[in-house]
Amino acid sequence: MAQGFADRHGHKPTAAQLRYLRRGLRQPGGKLPLFDEHGQQISPQTILSCVRAGWAEPWFENPIKPDWLVCKLTPGGRALFELSR
Repeated sequence: MAQGFADRHGHKPTAAQLRYLRRGLRQPGGKLPLFDEHGQQISPQTILSCVRAGWAEPWFENPIKPDWLVCKLTPGGRALFELSR
């Protein structure tokens, strides 16, 4: 899966990035989670690195929790998984 895919800077996704991005595949609009399947907050470093790579993009600001970065998959993020089909 996604082994040969790299971002515009030649970086390949890590296992943590792939786990995060995969969760947006079945969500409306490609919404990415703030918490993992165990209820733990997704690392902001993972989220920001996916945004910098172009695999995710900020979707909207949460007025109640402005420090939470709500993101969605980009076409490039979806492509990571389409390559393995």
